[in-house]
Amino acid sequence: MSKKVLIISTSLRGGSNSDILAKECERGAKEAGHDVELISLKGKNIKFCIGCLACHEKGSCVLKDDAAEIVEKAREAEVIVYATPIYYYEMSGQMKTLLDRLNPLYGAEYHFRDIYMLAVAAENEESTFAKAYNGLQGWVDCFEEAKLKGMVAGGGINDANDVRNHADVMQKAYILGKNL
Repeated sequence: MSKKVLIISTSLRGGSNSDILAKECERGAKEAGHDVELISLKGKNIKFCIGCLACHEKGSCVLKDDAAEIVEKAREAEVIVYATPIYYYEMSGQMKTLLDRLNPLYGAEYHFRDIYMLAVAAENEESTFAKAYNGLQGWVDCFEEAKLKGMVAGGGINDANDVRNHADVMQKAYILGKNL
């Protein structure tokens, strides 16, 4: 059964390893017959949430930037995959800023049910990804009908384009896309 999939790549670096994984996941999802859109935050203007909560009354944010379009795409998606580099054992700042700006979805009618994370880090410890995953879990917990379903994590990956040298991680991202 075809699903509407939104993949959000949150890295701003050229040759981003998490972006490469996002594209690999996209390839798998498209081959599986899903309706897939990949959005990169690179080049997007996304302001910090100002905490006014006007979005709960209006259904949209008072700030005018590129986040509004992403909010609507997320609202309509059935599956959302976030791709992030891990900085200091946490998701990228751009990803956290976007999660905050997705606040208009809280209390709204949304279609997403399954949430996934693709993450890449220079560190290769088992605990490297736990805080970022937990941070995304906190966001997912605010959406009663959604579930954080899993993560593809690639440790020991640092230099731009380095993930291409890690066939196992590339394969896991592709398989995640195929199995959405």
